[in-house]
Amino acid sequence: MRIDRRSFLSFVIGGAAGTALTPLPWKITDDLAIWTQNWPWTPEPPDGEAAYVNAACTLCPGGCGITVRKIDERAVKIEGMKGHPVNDGGLCILGLSGLQLLYGPTRVRTPLKKVEGKWKKVSWDDAIAEVAAKLSELRGKGPQSLACISGSDQGTVPQLLKRLLTAYGSPNFMDMPSFQDAYAITLKLTQGVDASAAFDIENSDFVLSLGSGIIEGWGSPVRMFRANSSCGEKKGALVQVEPRLSNTAAKADQWVPVTPGTEADLVLGLAHVIIKLDLYNKDFVGNHTFGFDDWTDGEEKPCKGFKQFVLENYSPDKVAKTTGVDEKTLTTLAKKFADASSPLAVCGRGEGKTPGSLHEFIAVHALNALKGSINKKGGVWAVPESDYISLPDLKTDDVAKKGLETERIDGAGSEAYPYSKSLLNRFAEVVGTGEQSPVHTLFVSGANPCYTLADTQAVKKAFKKIPFVVSFSAYMDETAQAADLILPNHVYLERLEDVPPPAGLSQCVIGLSKPVVAPQFDTRHTGDVVIQLAKKLAGSVADAFPWENYEACLQEALGDKWDALNESGFVATEVTPAGWEKAFAGTPSKKFEFFAAGYQPVTIEGEEKTFPLILVPYDSMRLSGGFIGNPPFMTKTVSDTMLKGNDIMVEINPKTAKSRFLFLNDGDYAILSTPKGRVNVRVHLFEGIMPGIVAMPKGLGHTAYDDYLAGKGVNVNELIGPVEDPGSGLDAAWGIRAKLTNVPI
Repeated sequence: MRIDRRSFLSFVIGGAAGTALTPLPWKITDDLAIWTQNWPWTPEPPDGEAAYVNAACTLCPGGCGITVRKIDERAVKIEGMKGHPVNDGGLCILGLSGLQLLYGPTRVRTPLKKVEGKWKKVSWDDAIAEVAAKLSELRGKGPQSLACISGSDQGTVPQLLKRLLTAYGSPNFMDMPSFQDAYAITLKLTQGVDASAAFDIENSDFVLSLGSGIIEGWGSPVRMFRANSSCGEKKGALVQVEPRLSNTAAKADQWVPVTPGTEADLVLGLAHVIIKLDLYNKDFVGNHTFGFDDWTDGEEKPCKGFKQFVLENYSPDKVAKTTGVDEKTLTTLAKKFADASSPLAVCGRGEGKTPGSLHEFIAVHALNALKGSINKKGGVWAVPESDYISLPDLKTDDVAKKGLETERIDGAGSEAYPYSKSLLNRFAEVVGTGEQSPVHTLFVSGANPCYTLADTQAVKKAFKKIPFVVSFSAYMDETAQAADLILPNHVYLERLEDVPPPAGLSQCVIGLSKPVVAPQFDTRHTGDVVIQLAKKLAGSVADAFPWENYEACLQEALGDKWDALNESGFVATEVTPAGWEKAFAGTPSKKFEFFAAGYQPVTIEGEEKTFPLILVPYDSMRLSGGFIGNPPFMTKTVSDTMLKGNDIMVEINPKTAKSRFLFLNDGDYAILSTPKGRVNVRVHLFEGIMPGIVAMPKGLGHTAYDDYLAGKGVNVNELIGPVEDPGSGLDAAWGIRAKLTNVPI
């Protein structure tokens, strides 16, 4: 049998990806490299009676159930909870590393106050009193100058923070972005619903992924591993469209290399073929959609429909020129998608932490609509927003009402961006460019924006302009370092907290994280701190928080679900999406609306003449690119094609290495420059990446935490800035123009 170059690459990298997802290497790593290391903080549990506690992992939005093994009162092992509807015994490497986050040296052990640039221990009473005094003084000057950045807007703790801001009088609650933000706006525009997107991948027989890291942490990581395996067992196909051969691409049935930023063009090119060959679902399109054909608006003005728009602008020959995908591949791929009984197209690059272009999301959703893969088995479902939390209505005083009438600092919900709930990508510019910051006090909980947001230097500059920053981080991360006061939260293994339904899951699963061990240090649950702070502010703010403590609040908020959650650790409810007759009741036409006006491509930053290459970030399951930094366990598994010593490795095609007089060899040092900055890198020659592209892993380049993580590599967010999507205001940047130069001898 003859194996061509691309098949060989897929075989080799796919084999490595498969090995990475089996228990064997983690067992070897655990035995030989982790607990046998002579690190000063390595736990040495005494012999004793073993016990097992079921809880939930909150280190990512995946919502996995976990079982923790204890010897006496020390946790010694974490594994996936068998029978849990999300992960059923499986667990990713970050989840397996949780004990190092519990017992490791990066924890903040007591409230800390920054005094003349140095950290000073303070008592909880003094710390909370200082915050209350600041807020009392600030409220009379303008309550809207209080803001909060939360890792999510889901769950009781984010809701308590948002409730505090509302009672206080500030509309400026912001949360970290994700691909679900763009999907939510897409569902609103096309289906008229306030909902989250869920993907029934398990029952799809053809999945077209536009750069989504199906086995790189997209959505709920372990669930996606299982769903991908289930799809394969049922002889379903996965096609991965992206510019580099990721683990997902290597394990897919087909990898389609595409020029980055042109994924929407490719999707609309597929739509062109499907429409022209009359392969679309005529029942769905004819009876349940609006805007497919040309129409006349209320003023008798003719409007071009989706069909004509696609046929005129996205023929295979045109799309081939922009995407780099040949006409034959486009046509064949379109026919395969159309011939499948339950095809599904998904998008949201990598782990999905960047919202992306509305142009791309609407195009992908329209492709699903052409085949009627909306709210049906094997398709994409609009799942109503989670409403399992029940808190009493709050009453606001005149000060709060006046503050809440002011516009949000990020512009979300404004006339320009009516459907966006949070636009954190605008934070650095709004706060950092004026003479005085519109934010005088900032709370940060469950997030590390000084590391994870694009253009981190601008974000850090904005933080310096804010007079008073309070971090609730359990770890000394980059944002905690930039704070004036740290009120450390319990680690997830020490606290009680609800776990909202995971992103993209086609059923509603609510989890409960239980305290496995007693708090190791002088930390305090963020929910309790918020309640205590509200009570000190008195008046209507205190009245909005009638609970004695967070546990009482949680029991009331969960209502009749509390007993079941407390007993089994989760509550799972099957989701039945609305039928086509009811699914689109919120649109003006009461049908699915093809939104041709929403196709506005996004251009990345930089001039091609000065920066001839394109830098794209990529995600890896071995690197945590979110608010939690890599534990040592994870860092030891990082390949030397990503990190060599303390040097970051960037991937380029050998053709790129020999072009433009570079003459770079594998392992050579080079200077990587973008409009945002320049850094020293080392080159990894990789034929699994398109020429003209430079790929850099996310999750490195920390300046905080400990010696096992800080100073290793480069944070790619230092080199990439946000690009505002014209339709949503969300960050649509997928990369930035760049150049490589040789290191001067």
